[in-house]
Amino acid sequence: MTQKNLLLLCGGGGDEHSISLLSANFFESQLATLPHFNVLRVELNAKGQYHTQAGELCELTNSKQIRFDDPNKAPWNVDYVIPCIHGYPGETGDIQSYFELINLPYFGCDSEASSNCFNKVTAKMWFSALGIPNTPYIFLSEFNQQALEQAEAALVKWGSIFIKAASQGSSVGCYRVDSIEQLASSLEEAFTFSPYVVIEKTITARELEVAAYEVDGEIIATKPGEIICASNTFYSFDEKYAENSQAQTVIEADVDEVIAKQIQDYAIKAFKGMKLRHLSRIDFFLTEDNEILLNEINTFPGQTQISMFPKMLQNHGHDFALYLSGNIMAQLKD
Repeated sequence: MTQKNLLLLCGGGGDEHSISLLSANFFESQLATLPHFNVLRVELNAKGQYHTQAGELCELTNSKQIRFDDPNKAPWNVDYVIPCIHGYPGETGDIQSYFELINLPYFGCDSEASSNCFNKVTAKMWFSALGIPNTPYIFLSEFNQQALEQAEAALVKWGSIFIKAASQGSSVGCYRVDSIEQLASSLEEAFTFSPYVVIEKTITARELEVAAYEVDGEIIATKPGEIICASNTFYSFDEKYAENSQAQTVIEADVDEVIAKQIQDYAIKAFKGMKLRHLSRIDFFLTEDNEILLNEINTFPGQTQISMFPKMLQNHGHDFALYLSGNIMAQLKD
């Protein structure tokens, strides 16, 4: 089999830059078992600069080449890209737009699907349009007196709310508010992360996750796993990645089979309806009354040591390297 040049692009310069590097380590280890790929790892920093692990400055050109600043080093032709970037500019769809513009095939959801899922406003509108239950919400477009009044009305109505920056991932810019005293500062801070803010009713529920992905053209939704947080906390950025996190993960949750099947069906419906591709992690709430609510979709989920996606995929019986190779080679044949 002819070797293909595969660009593993990571970093991004956003709030999840360091997590992206950890995920890239996992991808690199899996790709190392596949001799038909010649891999070059390149990091994108907050200044918009590309550099190799050796620190060589370079750029991805519209000729589908990595061109190095060193004029004595020959350009590296790129056949395919894995944009291992969480948050901006990966899950937002920005980097995918560039790949599409230069006709460079890549792994993961396309630019439109990424953007629709990353923005919590458009995502929730899509969930509702597809007939998938989700948490009650309102959205705000600027921080002013009217927004404060709307937020206060929501707090009075629901008793407890989550204020979320609409265009952030990994719970960045996300605050639980249980009292009026917390409201203004939390809302103002959320607007520093995004020009739009979503306010959701706090749901007392179990947090369940499904790995949804494609194998040989078939969309797979695993049995739900579970995130178990410490009492009265939520799965914040620190709870996800801090060394002292008290959160626990269960690869296969103890859930009634009928409920698990409904969650899997909703995950596949969302994957198909929002035109996702290759992979996603789809997160749900399950209330004490067994009400299922779709929380969010991560179009490029983490692949760190504690990440659920690769563990759920493996638990479902698939080898990650073979799954990855199959999707890449199928795309390159098209």
